[in-house]
Amino acid sequence: MEEMTNTFSGNLLVAQSGGPTPVINASLAGVISAALQFEDDIGEIYGAVNGVEGILNENFIDLAAESQQTVRLLNTTPGAALGSCRYKLRKEEDFARILEVFKAHNIRYFHYIGGNDSQDSSKKIADYCAAQGYEIRVIGVPKTIDNDLPVTDHCPGYGSTIKYIATTVRELTFDSASLGRHNLVTIVEVMGRGAGWIAAGSVLAKRKGVETDAPHIVLLPEVAFNAEAFAERVREVLSAQTHCVVVAAEGLKDAEGNYLGVGGAGVDAFGHPTLGGVCEYLKNVVEGAFDGVKTRCCRLGHVQRTASHCGSLTDINEAFEAGAAAVKAAVAGESGKMIVIVRDERDYYSVRMELSELDGIANCEKVVPASWIGEDGMSVGTQFSKYALPLILGEPKLVYENGLPKYAELARHFIEKKCEPYNL
Repeated sequence: MEEMTNTFSGNLLVAQSGGPTPVINASLAGVISAALQFEDDIGEIYGAVNGVEGILNENFIDLAAESQQTVRLLNTTPGAALGSCRYKLRKEEDFARILEVFKAHNIRYFHYIGGNDSQDSSKKIADYCAAQGYEIRVIGVPKTIDNDLPVTDHCPGYGSTIKYIATTVRELTFDSASLGRHNLVTIVEVMGRGAGWIAAGSVLAKRKGVETDAPHIVLLPEVAFNAEAFAERVREVLSAQTHCVVVAAEGLKDAEGNYLGVGGAGVDAFGHPTLGGVCEYLKNVVEGAFDGVKTRCCRLGHVQRTASHCGSLTDINEAFEAGAAAVKAAVAGESGKMIVIVRDERDYYSVRMELSELDGIANCEKVVPASWIGEDGMSVGTQFSKYALPLILGEPKLVYENGLPKYAELARHFIEKKCEPYNL
């Protein structure tokens, strides 16, 4: 990123949105730490409580008042420390209100830590402020365990999530192996609506050169589900081993594009269907095809995005760097962009933080390349493992208290409101 001379100063606002990741707070720590270094450019450092809802409601806290110990603990704290939201900016009044609040608090730097929908909000806020002649630097910070943001090589949060998934699958394998008698199928359902990056990450549980290691079958949304082919593959595994471990993404679809598991009625605020139930669907397929085969369903649910105790040090460090890079880019005069991770072409793993226009990121989805998926549609090749393995390396040094990890809790010193209340 090319350095530019900053011609104005003001206050900084950071917010978090969408489903939390194991390292979303590391990015927050990166924003806070970097902002403290630019005293001549950045005045106050505020955090919006609960994403854009916090902006609309003018709920800001003073992040500069947090202790350095708390900021350090953010690196290994799950959840969204500022609070998250899934509010979609739609009304003209919403944008007018955001600008009103920005002006009232002299917000000149805004960083939204989030995924596809959050970066769409970042772009709309940047565009609206520009159209109204209000100068502000908006730089998004990537966040999603789904790893489906385009342009960036990978997303902060993904490495820690698949480290937990692979660890869990390996542990479940030992449990299954001790109980199976060529008659046990364990089905693990993981997150992933339109892209199978998380399910694919489970293959890191396989030890090098051990072909019999689980997962034995990996089902991705990128490949239409075929019940007959699936049942035949289960048969092959059980004929050779005592058990079969299946990992399936929640967004698995049939040949017509219909979701196989729907975990509830309706959609979320951004129009995404509520998913869940692939485990049960596959269980019925197995039980309908075989007599005397036991099936176990294991839905990891929200724990796969909260397992900071199984975090990747690489992931934590990159999440922190992404937050810090966003601040540096904004001070340098950049706006309307998001930090992306670019992998260097070297013999060893190294990355650098760059910028990409929000236009090419918001509302776009990156899927697992077809060339990385096995010909059978139920496995993932070595190209994926080569890509993903560096992302899970390293273990953070956790702080423990009474035998359990100690996590950061923000003191939340609220800033005095200056605007009239707003009705969402």
